[in-house]
Amino acid sequence: MAGFLIKRFLQAVFVVFVVTITVSFAIRLTGDPALMLTQGAGSVTEADLARIREALGLNQPFLVQYFQFIKGMFTLDFGRSFLGGTPVSGLLAQALPATLSLAFASMIVSIILSIPLGIKAAVSRGKWADQFIRILSLVGLSFPNFWLATMLVLLLSITFRLLPPSGMDNFASFIMPAATMGIILTATNVRLVRTAMLETLQSQYIMVARAKGLSENTVLYKHALRNCAIPLITYFGLQFGALLGGIVVIERVFNWPGLGTLAFDAVGGRDYPVLQAVITVLSLLIVGINLLVDIAYGLIDPRIRTE
Repeated sequence: MAGFLIKRFLQAVFVVFVVTITVSFAIRLTGDPALMLTQGAGSVTEADLARIREALGLNQPFLVQYFQFIKGMFTLDFGRSFLGGTPVSGLLAQALPATLSLAFASMIVSIILSIPLGIKAAVSRGKWADQFIRILSLVGLSFPNFWLATMLVLLLSITFRLLPPSGMDNFASFIMPAATMGIILTATNVRLVRTAMLETLQSQYIMVARAKGLSENTVLYKHALRNCAIPLITYFGLQFGALLGGIVVIERVFNWPGLGTLAFDAVGGRDYPVLQAVITVLSLLIVGINLLVDIAYGLIDPRIRTE
């Protein structure tokens, strides 16, 4: 087991290293922050630009800048924003809870919708209910998340004025962004739950449970769902990690003060420290979740540890 854990941990460290160095190099190809900061400032000489680059630490070689960033990462000191001079750690402390709370809310919506619908589709295999649920999931897969978000804003905020169109002020602010991501996730999760339940319902112990006279709800939710929960939990965990990386568009549409909005603004302003920090935090979260899922799977199934 120790070798399995060490192997997975080293793989996670390597992934984080590749992501951080790739992002650090790529963002420096997007433009010069010194030019962005001096736009509209009148005549600016090359000497002025050189002084700005020196003040920002951009005159040093790339590898020196990168290792300074990695050193600061271990002390949670990501430097200061180029645009406002605000400590990047403070910006992350404000944005990270907003992103995590929205991601959790979206997953809860998806689980609440997908599990009953997936079970109903499996139980009604080949019937109209199964066909209807499968068509709904296909329609959900066809919706781009930004289009669905825009339609919800037009319908629920502008037309009927039921919910706030943007911001993170109260519980009502969570409903539309969480529903948008939850519906998109449900379209995939319904099919997964249906497939897992179909395999489980054909097992012998399910027939024994029904022969004992147990109620259908007890058979489905206490026995069948419980025994197919391992692949579902694994997939939901991996999906949550992917959700953190793909929530940028939703945050932008709803003006949500999370990591996605922070990264979007940093890209436009060539704010290297902020963008590097956001991508690093997201990669650590995603890799950490995947690592936990791998470890959980290894604990449950010894064959994976052997492989």
